[in-house]
Amino acid sequence: MLQEQRVGEILAAVPARGQWRYRPRRVGPLWRNRTFRVVGIFTLLALCGVVILALVRDQTGTEGFLVGLGLAVLPVPVLMTAFRWLDRVEPTPWRNLLFAFAWGACAAALVAILANSFATRWIADSDPGNADTLGATVIAPVVEESAKAAAVLLLFLFRRRDFTGIVDGVVAAGFTATGFAFTENILYLGNAFGEDQQLDSGFASVTVVTFLVRAVMTPFAHPLFTVLTGIGLGIAASSAPGRRVRLIVAPLLGLVLAMGMHALWNGSATFGRYGFYIVYGAFMVPVFSLVTWQVVRARRKELRSLAVELPAYAEAGWLTPEEPRALASMRARALARNAARRRYAVSAAGHPYHPDYARVRAKEAKERGRAAARAVAEYEAFATSLASLRRQAGRGRADPDFTARELELLHHLWQRREIAGPALAYAARATHRRPPGYTAAWPPRSPYAGGPTPYAYGNPAPYNGNPAPYNGNPAPYNSPAPYPTQPYGQQPYTAPPHTGGPPA
Repeated sequence: MLQEQRVGEILAAVPARGQWRYRPRRVGPLWRNRTFRVVGIFTLLALCGVVILALVRDQTGTEGFLVGLGLAVLPVPVLMTAFRWLDRVEPTPWRNLLFAFAWGACAAALVAILANSFATRWIADSDPGNADTLGATVIAPVVEESAKAAAVLLLFLFRRRDFTGIVDGVVAAGFTATGFAFTENILYLGNAFGEDQQLDSGFASVTVVTFLVRAVMTPFAHPLFTVLTGIGLGIAASSAPGRRVRLIVAPLLGLVLAMGMHALWNGSATFGRYGFYIVYGAFMVPVFSLVTWQVVRARRKELRSLAVELPAYAEAGWLTPEEPRALASMRARALARNAARRRYAVSAAGHPYHPDYARVRAKEAKERGRAAARAVAEYEAFATSLASLRRQAGRGRADPDFTARELELLHHLWQRREIAGPALAYAARATHRRPPGYTAAWPPRSPYAGGPTPYAYGNPAPYNGNPAPYNGNPAPYNSPAPYPTQPYGQQPYTAPPHTGGPPA
């Protein structure tokens, strides 16, 4: 009886299950483990890459494969930089972009080469004279665009937080098509080099002509086709939940247009001697210009949304009144990063006229400047994500964890406000992005007009020696700011970020 009484006392002292500090790990199917899924996907892509490279090498030979690989890689950095430039407002995580590129270069290319070869042989059995033409104008566009669209669709379905609009769809489609074109160019350039070796041609060789056509004149061909599918999925991602017709029709229409453009481009060689130049000048270039204009317009719309969504946080005291307009300008963003880099590099090294300036290492000064610029860049990225989160909630696409994600983003902003706040205020004044009739009361003077201020990134020391950057509230740098938990639409932005902080 005594033993049973002691066991009962021990069990009574155990806290409830909801209060357990250490919880047992969930045991479930292996495929639900995130690490297993990531490793499995990239292992599958790596195997596809090995197979496709072996097939290409078998068709081109070793020398042709190496020459094709060296020439095909040249346009890849240019295309990736262009799409990354379009994605500067709210950058897509690199893991998504690498997945898209790997899918296009490995999985989509493998599916295309196998399916096209099988379909061409099947058509040749019944119609040998038109097998190549039908394969290029009918089979190849359908197979290749469907294979490339699969990567964009996967990101749309499983990475919805990073896939919120047209720009995200265009960037994902562009990276996928760039990877596909890279593998395809290896094949074409390798075969062209093999023909040159057989013909013993000189400078005016098949390889040079192929490189000029595929890598210089039309490097945007495959990206342009797949971008139409990305625009369709981007429209679906930005649509309200109730508009199901738009959610289905827009991606399908984009895919059909991509297949049609691809078929027209492949069939240009059958339109006569000047068919290629007619299609290139009268169709491809205008469509490319129109799509580029539409994507840049969508990016400007994303920037304008910052000036619309973020003032609610400025009214509650999370941001200064100047920051929403500064964050809505790419020029002001770049100016803020550069200003913070210069300011903190001087602060770390000492003022040029200071007697100890010569003894301070230049490397340390550069590291401080880079850390400050990185803090401002992170601040800009978190602010953009916050505006995107609020915009999605306004469209009726708020996730169940909206309040927790919003609080996390606000905490990240609060941690970096000491560096980013004055830098963005300086950029707003320099670019005339200040609110109408606004008189800056903080900071009391330009943080970039005075003498040195030693500062270490992560140190709660006040910026520029000002002990009260937020109306007398030197809030701890790493302390989380309390935030109301009302759902979206019930005034979740009315409370100040910290007791005694900036006025609401």
